[in-house]
Order: sequence, then structure tokens, then C-alpha cells
Amino acid sequence: MQPKFKDIKEYEKAQLLLQPIYIRLIDNLRQQSELLSWDISYEEITEPFPAYIVCLKKGNYISKNNIWELCFQVCFDSYKSGQIHPVETDKNLIDDDGELDWQKLDLKTKILVKSLFISE
Repeated sequence: MQPKFKDIKEYEKAQLLLQPIYIRLIDNLRQQSELLSWDISYEEITEPFPAYIVCLKKGNYISKNNIWELCFQVCFDSYKSGQIHPVETDKNLIDDDGELDWQKLDLKTKILVKSLFISE
């Protein structure tokens, strides 16, 4: 499900953020899975809408998460899957000059990724 934006400025901020978030997310998922010896795989689904799913497995525990939903959790303030009210980008991820704050983006991404690797 695509997020709803309150205005064009929020959309443009999201466009600036989403590609770097996606790259950081995938890299952090790989690093964390290697560090903790989890199996990780990806699958593409097309119904009810196209999505990419990351599957995390350790022992009998399996967790499946939509990659774009994870990106949205990093990009937007208090994002919840399927929310109907307009999203707002996390203002902490963009500095006063309108540039990405790479350290804050990395930190928020790492915190989210670590939360996905719960003990079985």
C-alpha cells in the first residue's frame, strides 16, 4: 500500500530519502543476519499488490516483512502499515540545508533492523 502524502513537499522529501533508506536497510539486514547466523532470503509477491518480502529464519522461527513497509517505518514519523492519514517524513533525517543526515538515517535503520532479529 502506498503512503498518502499531505502535500508535494512531503512527497519530494520521501523521494530524497527512500533510495538511501532502501540501500541501508538491505545492507543492515545482511550484516545482522551474518552476525547472528540467521538465514535470510527474499521473495517477490504480486498479489494483492507487488511487494518484496524479506524472510528471516533461525531454527523454527520465521519472520516475513515487506521491505517497503520497513523503508516507510524509517522514512516517516510513526508510520503504521495501512495507515489512512497522510504521512510525514522524519524531519530528523534531513538537516537544515535540506541534505540527508546520514548518521541519523543509519542509526534509525540499524535500530529497526535489530528489532527484527528477536530471539527465537
